[in-house]
Amino acid sequence: MQTYLEKRQPAQKMARFYRMAVMPNLFGEWTLYREWGRIGQGGQVRMDWFEDENKAVAALVTLEASKRQRGYWVEPQQLAMFG
Repeated sequence: MQTYLEKRQPAQKMARFYRMAVMPNLFGEWTLYREWGRIGQGGQVRMDWFEDENKAVAALVTLEASKRQRGYWVEPQQLAMFG
């Protein structure tokens, strides 16, 4: 499972992204991979480990809801992929 969010405010010259993905790792655990920063540049990265996939997906959903409350939205091109 993965998601890509953006926040753009041209008046403030703001163009930010937030990328999240849930992936298995080599040790049988699940990783919530997060990357964020300015669009067009490399961002900061954080990885959190979970015992099972359900906990990692729940963390992703919680984070996505939090980011949407702060003005991030799903990129329209991504919506077309799932429609």
